[in-house]
Amino acid sequence: MKKSILGVLMAGMLMLVLAACGGNDNAEDDTNKDDDNGDEPLHVVTSFTIISDMAEQIGGDIVDVHNLVPTGTDPHEYEPLPDDIKKATDADVLFYNGLNLEGGKNGWFFKMVDSVGQDEDSVFSLTEQVEPMYIGGEEGTDEEINPHSFIDPDVGIMMAEDMRDAFIKVDPDNEDHYKESAGEYIDRLEEIVDEYEERINEIPEEKRILVTSERAFQYMADRFELEEGYIWEIDTEENGSPEQIKTLVNYLTDHDVPMLFVESNVDERPMETVSNESGIPIFEKPIYSDEIGEKGSKVDTYIKYLNYNIDVISEGLNQ
Repeated sequence: MKKSILGVLMAGMLMLVLAACGGNDNAEDDTNKDDDNGDEPLHVVTSFTIISDMAEQIGGDIVDVHNLVPTGTDPHEYEPLPDDIKKATDADVLFYNGLNLEGGKNGWFFKMVDSVGQDEDSVFSLTEQVEPMYIGGEEGTDEEINPHSFIDPDVGIMMAEDMRDAFIKVDPDNEDHYKESAGEYIDRLEEIVDEYEERINEIPEEKRILVTSERAFQYMADRFELEEGYIWEIDTEENGSPEQIKTLVNYLTDHDVPMLFVESNVDERPMETVSNESGIPIFEKPIYSDEIGEKGSKVDTYIKYLNYNIDVISEGLNQ
């Protein structure tokens, strides 16, 4: 009798243990199920670093951004890597600059988009509001669109507005999020526009001449009434030729230029030759044009890039 009662009790305890284990298994299954059904981030592909940072700022933690052209690489000509192709294939939205930065409709970016069969409704230019400015056209050559509009913070505002609207079109469920984050971002850009105006107006008028290696600063110079000087106008295989250097040196003899500037991503030697022949020094800090810096650097966001450039311009031209 005692053995029977003990057997029943042991059997009951075993059933409770098994039930508990089964309950834990079910709870684990439910947890895994919740994870599997969790909200997926919006998969975003960007053509180069400035747009990548802008997407991260406006998209926040509900987007996953993959950038194509890394810092230190020419955005005009790029060969997508296998991982780029995979990300572009799976992307919910793809952003590019336009204005011929990525080579236009026949350039590397659209060749990639076509090769992965992306829907054109998922691909957005961020310069639709920008009035193109042109370079070249001398000695029988055709004019080309200058793609460097983003150096002007006013254009940055237009790009942010276009990105906000694209995010909302592709992901309307998160419209409030995109409006709020874009609004804060645009407010910061508007403050930077005001700072550019104020600090450039403080430079003596006769010294408001920005001399750089490439004519990348055309939009910004036009917006804030700076005169331009440069060695070459368009990137070619003959950047910094003797004729180009001679032309700039002759220009400098007729203008009161306090300082020369070299971009972070170009060969410094042509401008060093100009400096030696003109007697005008090169500013100790580089200026940024095509890209932002590596993560963790002092210029690793578009906001920092804009702030840094106006610091360099103001310090250099107020010498």
